[in-house]
Amino acid sequence: MVVPELRPWRAARPHVTRVASAVRPRLARAADAVGPRLARAATAAKPRVVRLARAVSPQAVRTRKPKTWQFTAGAATAGLALAAGVVSAAGPWDSTGQRTAERDWAAAQERTGGTDHGRNADTSDSADTAAEGPRPAPSAASVLTGLGGGISTVKSAPNGKALAGLLGPLLDVPELGTRSTAAIVDVATGKRLYGDGASEPLIPASTTKLATATAALAALGPDHRLTTRTALEPDTKELVLVGGGDPTLTARKEADGWASLRELADETAAALKKRNVRQVTLSYDKTLYAGPELHPIGVNDNLAPVSALMADEARTDDSTSGPAPRVADPAKDAAAEFASFLADHGIKTTSPGPSKATNRAEPLAEVSSPPLSSLVERMLTNSDNDIAEALARQTAVASGQRPDFDGAGDAIGAQLKKLGLPVSGAAFKDGSGLNRDDRLTADLLTSLLAKAADPTHPQLRATLTGLPVAGFTGTLTSRYTDGAAGVVRAKTGTLTGVNALAGTVVDQDGRLLAFAFLATNTTDPAAAQSALDRTATALSACGCG
Repeated sequence: MVVPELRPWRAARPHVTRVASAVRPRLARAADAVGPRLARAATAAKPRVVRLARAVSPQAVRTRKPKTWQFTAGAATAGLALAAGVVSAAGPWDSTGQRTAERDWAAAQERTGGTDHGRNADTSDSADTAAEGPRPAPSAASVLTGLGGGISTVKSAPNGKALAGLLGPLLDVPELGTRSTAAIVDVATGKRLYGDGASEPLIPASTTKLATATAALAALGPDHRLTTRTALEPDTKELVLVGGGDPTLTARKEADGWASLRELADETAAALKKRNVRQVTLSYDKTLYAGPELHPIGVNDNLAPVSALMADEARTDDSTSGPAPRVADPAKDAAAEFASFLADHGIKTTSPGPSKATNRAEPLAEVSSPPLSSLVERMLTNSDNDIAEALARQTAVASGQRPDFDGAGDAIGAQLKKLGLPVSGAAFKDGSGLNRDDRLTADLLTSLLAKAADPTHPQLRATLTGLPVAGFTGTLTSRYTDGAAGVVRAKTGTLTGVNALAGTVVDQDGRLLAFAFLATNTTDPAAAQSALDRTATALSACGCG
């Protein structure tokens, strides 16, 4: 499955219409109060809004006095245009930043480049053009200076007193349980603007994936790929399927750009026939990882056993994200599927069993995942626990730690500390955040988001580009339909009694802010989620400079 990204604005008309309908009542009530601010924003945004309006609807540029519904749709369109302008360097709407730089660089090289956001179907490294792997593309600045394109259009960052007055009452509500903490950081400067218990460790739930993403990108680099291969033992004719820890390896007919187990079987069968081998002893090697495969939460539809060899995240249905029943032994199941694909080519195999490829084994074929940046984006957008645990183990391997749950946690903490991030009080017991013994602070979450936006750390950019977009992608698709759609980008976190939200937002003065809200002992997850969404929405509406 390819992580969804927004299409050009011309294709966004259905989303704009849906958002316009949702925000119509609120915009109508707020029109009088925000008139002066909208006027200033309209002046700065005029060139972009005109172009956008022409693409969405010719009615938007008529000069006669608009009806109420036309004003509402136009206001929603202008709001989304504002989001597109100021969030661009941190995500899929990057009209003048990272994505454009990657496309330009790729065109110059006449092949897919950078983090491969625009990859074609051939990302397996099996083609000659992919033999060397992609090189990192140039990076654009992490923060746009405003709609007008000039530094003077951005006002000063919000002040702490104003933020306290705005956010304090929104966070001090029964829906957020017995304790909530918060932090706000100005991404352009890295300065913390507001904090309430920001250094207090709380259960982070899936916002842990932000730490996992940052650590993996720091340890491995955004263009690193995970390779699954086959090798033939010369003396025994044992064929070994060697897992490289790629949870996105797929056995489906349509690989959609991910590494294909079928393609690996095709190439392996061809290599065996060249050697006049048509019957083999089939084994599988999952020794890249160590320790127990089962997560401390036990058998759970949210996560397969953590194995260095699996296909389609060991799902037993056709889903590509979210909870699903999983097979008990992912490696054995993947090897059995591989055997069936070899049989289609006339290669007979024994029933597969565990083994380990020796140094004398002859390489036959291999397929590789898309770049690590793409895996990080998919993990964050869909809150994918299987990818998260795989990236945690990969971080351990790259850091020289034992690749089990404990070693992965140590490796994540060490990588973040190396980046100069405030890890005091943090505890990493897994990579996904499913473990209730995990502990993170709001200060750490906002600091790592700001670090990912730092132009001196372009290798971390996918931590931002993978964030779900409010009202549009991933775990935020159905949220923010009544406000801040397209403006908030955030990683969600939910466990029983725990709700969290951490990401970025652009305020009314054009400042890109990183925020983190953690709440514990909540009793109504839906109410807690709504309270966090209201707080992020209020931050987006703040002109607190």
